[in-house]
Amino acid sequence: MDNKIKNDLADLVDSTIDYLKEKKKKGINFVASSAPAVQKGISRKPDLFESGISDTEISAAGSLETLKAMVSKCRKCPLGNLRKNAVFGEGNPAADLMFIGEAPGSEEDLQGKPFVGRAGQLLTDIVTKGMKLRRDDVFIANILKCRPPENRNPLPEEINCCEPYLLKQIEFIKPKVICTLGNFAAQTLLKTREGITKIRGRFFDYRGIKLMPTFHPAYLLRNYSRKNREYVWEDIKKILDEI
Repeated sequence: MDNKIKNDLADLVDSTIDYLKEKKKKGINFVASSAPAVQKGISRKPDLFESGISDTEISAAGSLETLKAMVSKCRKCPLGNLRKNAVFGEGNPAADLMFIGEAPGSEEDLQGKPFVGRAGQLLTDIVTKGMKLRRDDVFIANILKCRPPENRNPLPEEINCCEPYLLKQIEFIKPKVICTLGNFAAQTLLKTREGITKIRGRFFDYRGIKLMPTFHPAYLLRNYSRKNREYVWEDIKKILDEI
């Protein structure tokens, strides 16, 4: 190996170390593979990472099952190496109503199914007891398909990696109504910074689909007041009128 190559490699290592130290100072203990290259002149295709799955391939998936198989082997961000199970989503593949939450929690990670913990039980009660539907009648998914450590908030780069899967799910399912649960789902799909308390309770247009933001069931468990329950029930009744 000639001296020029050795020097270039040494520079790259030093730059990488400096980059990671800066991230650590900001409280970020890992860096997604979508992070920009730290060495000038080194580029990387933005939608192709260690998994070998590109956004183009995701867009070309021919079925939900094909898409699910892609998610199961996805390593587009570090969460893919931390999970026990990917959580693709489940329900009626031709559902009129699709619920979209934030990310899997510990129980979801263990079982590979969405909304099976305490918040999931509350969502199931909303569907079965409130809406008089079966859980299998709707489709339930999340913005992220893997659990963030300690259930922390999703990072922007993680959302960017996972969003193409969600968009393709919506394209296959073609729901009449999407109900987003909590801030991250609504903000991701609507491309807004408005908080859930300001935007809940009214329909938005999402690619020709009516979208209703409402509180996340986990929020209701933390803030279980009569007022918050009434807000959610108002939102659900508007959805029922549509479907």
